[in-house]
Amino acid sequence: MSFATAYLTGLHASVYASPVDKSGRRRPVWNAAGVRALRRHLGLTQQELADELGTRQQTISEWERGLYRPRGASARLLTLVAERADFAYQAAPGEGEESHAP
Repeated sequence: MSFATAYLTGLHASVYASPVDKSGRRRPVWNAAGVRALRRHLGLTQQELADELGTRQQTISEWERGLYRPRGASARLLTLVAERADFAYQAAPGEGEESHAP
């Protein structure tokens, strides 16, 4: 089993089993650079990451080019993958929000 697959196994269920953050703590907002950096940290191609996340390669490409941002379950899944892979990332501000260090 590859490094990336080991971290991604079972994460789909974790997305739905994870408690909702009721403390008001801001969840990371994934931007193009963050998605690309995570994928490279995992040593995956766009197609391999898409296969692991259950999405299309084109979607990963659009995220990495900044055409769209991951949201909902996709954003949560990326956050879980990043945490389990010891990927150091910083939450990007959402629209109308100020940047704060985590």
